Amino acid sequence: MTNKVLFITPPLTQLNTPYPATAYLKGYLNTLKVTSNQVDLGIEMILKLFSKKGLQDVFEIVSEELDQLSENSARIYRLRKKYVQTIDPVIAFLQDKNPTLAYTISEGDYLPEASRFEQLEDLEWAFGTLGIRDKARYYATLYLEDLGDLIKEAVDPNFGFSRYAERLGLSASTFDEMELALQSPAGMIDEIMLALFEEKIQTYQPNSVAFSVPFPGNLYGAFRCGQYLKKHYPEIKIWMGGGYPNTELRSLKETRVFDYVDYIVLDDGEAPIRLLLEHLEGKRPINELKRTFVRIDSEVKFLNNSAVKDISQRDTGTPDYSDLRLRDYLSVIEIANPMHRLWSDGRWNKLTLAHGCYWGKCTFCDISLDYIGRYEPINAEILCDRIEEIMTQTGQNGFHFVDEAAPPALMRDLAIEILRRGLTVVWWTNIRFESSFTAELCRLLRASGCIAVSGGLEVASDRLLELIKKGVTVSQVARVTNHFTQSGIMVHAYLMYGFPTQTAQETIDSLEMVRQLFETGVLQSGFWHRFAMTVHSPVGIDPTAFSVKTIGAEGSFANNELQHEDPTGGAHELFSEGLRKSLFNYMHGIGFDIPLKEWFDSKVPNPSVAKDYILKELEKEEPISFKDQKRIIWIGEEPELLEGENEGFSDLIFSGKKEDFAMELPTEFAEWVLKLLQEVSYQQNLKTIKTIRAWYEVDLGDFEELLESEVWEILLEQGLLIL
Repeated sequence: MTNKVLFITPPLTQLNTPYPATAYLKGYLNTLKVTSNQVDLGIEMILKLFSKKGLQDVFEIVSEELDQLSENSARIYRLRKKYVQTIDPVIAFLQDKNPTLAYTISEGDYLPEASRFEQLEDLEWAFGTLGIRDKARYYATLYLEDLGDLIKEAVDPNFGFSRYAERLGLSASTFDEMELALQSPAGMIDEIMLALFEEKIQTYQPNSVAFSVPFPGNLYGAFRCGQYLKKHYPEIKIWMGGGYPNTELRSLKETRVFDYVDYIVLDDGEAPIRLLLEHLEGKRPINELKRTFVRIDSEVKFLNNSAVKDISQRDTGTPDYSDLRLRDYLSVIEIANPMHRLWSDGRWNKLTLAHGCYWGKCTFCDISLDYIGRYEPINAEILCDRIEEIMTQTGQNGFHFVDEAAPPALMRDLAIEILRRGLTVVWWTNIRFESSFTAELCRLLRASGCIAVSGGLEVASDRLLELIKKGVTVSQVARVTNHFTQSGIMVHAYLMYGFPTQTAQETIDSLEMVRQLFETGVLQSGFWHRFAMTVHSPVGIDPTAFSVKTIGAEGSFANNELQHEDPTGGAHELFSEGLRKSLFNYMHGIGFDIPLKEWFDSKVPNPSVAKDYILKELEKEEPISFKDQKRIIWIGEEPELLEGENEGFSDLIFSGKKEDFAMELPTEFAEWVLKLLQEVSYQQNLKTIKTIRAWYEVDLGDFEELLESEVWEILLEQGLLIL
């Protein structure tokens, strides 16, 4: 049997860009010469639903229960002709296929408006006076969300734009509720999804269908489609993998799951899939499968086969985005959070710099699992080859490097390689706020196209950061965020509250630290997450070490998040709304003078942190170090050497992107500076300070005098970096 695989991302993930798992696996199967195709059922379902025909069907269903509608939904129904008239042009606009519609939408009298438009305020702050297209996309986003509210109320309570029936997969210790939903008649949205799925089966004629399930909001769609295959195409084998099985289903015992799928693979899919394909071809017995759940003799079996190694990252191939409808994704705008806007606005190619996390110690994190615990970087040359290949394939130069924490040294090497190849790349990634991110390194990253980073500040308390084993301090985070900000890179912080033993005082002090980070301008975006204890984290593995105890027993289906009691911590649930409101204001650049207690409905302690703590920590910035082992690089253009007006002097003409400037220097010194910049150009191998020191002292004298000179200071300002 020749394998033909169809990879499916079931509804729903993001509207603006495909989730990358299927592209990664298709790229790997390319290296094995195995035919595969891929489909994002989510975006295709959305485009069917949010079309003239789709809305007409929605309104027909709604018409049968008019007396049960909320006031808001009733208004949308009354405006149904306007919605049906405008939906196709709006979708085309959000796909960037109808850009001139921005002028009409932004005037505010084209789109029908329901309750989502009540949040329109301070648009001047968000878009200024010239952001017509951004303003129009924001209006169009609210318009879609209004329709989404109607669909959720009157058509399908499980609907959401980035998740579908998510509640069925969240903390589902038993399969009962999912089973009940799957045995219920298919609704309108299910029918759209299954009709699309049938089209793909007919088009690609696969003998295996593989579902990538990254999140709880994709699980129901995968099982619905699996159910459809079992009924109509029982000969097709069904696999499932992805983030949800990797975290939630590691202790799976529920046999009913295998009424909908045949195999569930864990962790990196490449090696398990290779063995599975060999098994399906009759070349390998079932007991030699790797990290795969199957049902044998009415019992769930986990086949590990640890003797077979995982595929090296350099051998996994380049992610392949062909088949996906890249031009049809919707670029929507959420303005409440700058990083969330980046997440939902524009199409990003997803790529990984390194497998796993180079730090791998945080006590709240799933460090016992392979996707975190096994660290394996790829070198910058291979990464740049893949970047160029993906840019050629997709026509897009935006990249989101989806690392758990991108390694600073690899980011440096990648930035230099991007500069050497003369590529225009726009990229962002996740980092740790560690001291390796000097001001110099941040300037280099910015020069290579980095526009934003996100990192975990978590609980902005040094005691708790140590308990978390984050490996950073608040003052260090302040200086690193300042380095990124000063270089023009936006910074987003993941914030956490409710960590075991966290007191009310520490929560308020953490908020005060966050307030100061925003007030000083070194942080531009953030989001508070309530601590969740997972079974695969050090906290979940040994709760007593963190003074908490778990509640409830392990289930037969999903087991990841653990309910727990924190007898020594504060009443964490009292802080969620106040933390959210205050952060929203800080991101708008307002509310810094409001006492922290005003954000909360219940009584909270006053902060014990000095109001100028962050400012004082920023003032402790250490000067650039010129130690011998440090490396030096020039990221500017090579200057031109001209004869000066004065005898014995020459002019070095530097051309920046915005303006030129000249330095008149003694000719011998000018020639040495030109030679230096040629030798330490990003096009050359990096030189050490020790090497440069030796050159200078042989040719001209005391190197320390050069370091203290105005010429050296100017070179540092213009693009001479010490790394």
